[in-house]
Amino acid sequence: MTPQVPLFINGEFVTSASSQTLPVTNPANQQLLAEVPMATHDEVEMAIASGLEAFQTWRNVPVSERARIMMRYQALLKEHHDELGELLAADTGKTFEDAKGDVWRGIEVVEQAANIPSNMMGETVENVAGGIDTYSYIQPIGVVAGITPFNFPAMIPLWMFPLAIACGNTFVLKPSEQDPLVPVRLVELMREAGLPKGVLNLVHGAADQVNQILNHPEIAAVSFVGSSRVGDHIYRTGTDAGKRVQCMMGAKNHMVVMPDADKNSTLNALVGASVGAAGQRCMAISVAVFVGESKDWIEDLQARMAGVRPGAWDDASASYGPIISKPAFEKVLGLIQKGKDQGATCLVDGSDCTVEGLPDGNWVGPTLFSDVTTDMAIYQEEIFGPVLCCITVATLDEAIALINACPFGNGTSLFTSSGGAARKFQHEIMVGQVGINIPIPVPLPFFSFTGWRDSFRGDQHAYGKQAVRFYTETKTITAKWTHTDTSSKTPNMSINLR
Repeated sequence: MTPQVPLFINGEFVTSASSQTLPVTNPANQQLLAEVPMATHDEVEMAIASGLEAFQTWRNVPVSERARIMMRYQALLKEHHDELGELLAADTGKTFEDAKGDVWRGIEVVEQAANIPSNMMGETVENVAGGIDTYSYIQPIGVVAGITPFNFPAMIPLWMFPLAIACGNTFVLKPSEQDPLVPVRLVELMREAGLPKGVLNLVHGAADQVNQILNHPEIAAVSFVGSSRVGDHIYRTGTDAGKRVQCMMGAKNHMVVMPDADKNSTLNALVGASVGAAGQRCMAISVAVFVGESKDWIEDLQARMAGVRPGAWDDASASYGPIISKPAFEKVLGLIQKGKDQGATCLVDGSDCTVEGLPDGNWVGPTLFSDVTTDMAIYQEEIFGPVLCCITVATLDEAIALINACPFGNGTSLFTSSGGAARKFQHEIMVGQVGINIPIPVPLPFFSFTGWRDSFRGDQHAYGKQAVRFYTETKTITAKWTHTDTSSKTPNMSINLR
């Protein structure tokens, strides 16, 4: 009998009474792993009611005690790191190392949650007027909800509930119905860490369950990561209901290659950033912009892309795994075909990829297009597959104008040895996260994660479409901006500019 994925309500795992279920399958071989229920209306109500009741006492738990629970939780996550990685790999198809990285980035957020007291300090000004002092406090707001995607089933839930709970809120998690097994295990370990009943609840579902959460009067705030189409709906519905909402959404990330960049490290970075995790990450590089003579490197890029292959999670020689589902697989193949039909040159074609011993997997090989124009579907749409589009321009100014005209503004990067070019790029580009000689500039948890334009709705405190940018650059850029050693093993440096 196929196991059913449980709900978690008021501190207990429960079997849903719903008659509606969806299959949870291994995308590498279509093996049925479990069935996930679409929680009933009453079950979602019970989860929210449990969070509301727990909030009355949890909000008064000393912040140091809440932090100690997070310390125990991060210790448990580290203890079960490999186990979580294996479960995640089977559920998503990610390679084992990639799966462990997914878990580890979540652990880093929990470590930040354990440091929550220093982040909850208010402000004080004495004598703001004659004999009047002013104080501000940071306080929890109530029951909050997280709606998370399939591509990082450990990291993204751990972006949300540990920090919210550590701040004194209670939480309802609605993970992706495509790979819910890891979120269930994360909740189980959270209970083991000593979290009181009702503080964290988990329900499964799709549009109906999400809409119930968005319209529920007792949900104070919602955080979402996923597609722009769904994110726009969540933002409009949630804010219309008076909630604080933040939505991290779609992307079309560009990497600009200057002729003075280190060729070997640049091409290696470009391959890994475009096909890693099968391209199924919002910070993947999907457009390479070659400036001037660097366009001559496309031939070398073609050879490197052709040498990359997908495979099963436990194949140490595989670079990445399968596409998450058959519908997503068909979408990627359809966009590859559109690229060909609309006149792009397909230098490496991964649309007929096979993996020995796994004929039913959702395999897409690395795919490289040149002669791409901005009116093509492969440029305009987020493919979410191992597909890289190449565009050539004459100058850095043209590259910046191209990126700033894109409706998405999640991440971008520049590879160069020129300090002047780096300064110009990071100053003029209008994208949320900017890398200099780093292809995927994701900040660590003590910074925020953000995007511009159609990649983001709301803000960390839901005060509108404000702009926050994060620059990440190699630490070996000198004070005079004259040299960058991209082969250095020194740590990266992140600068938060608000």
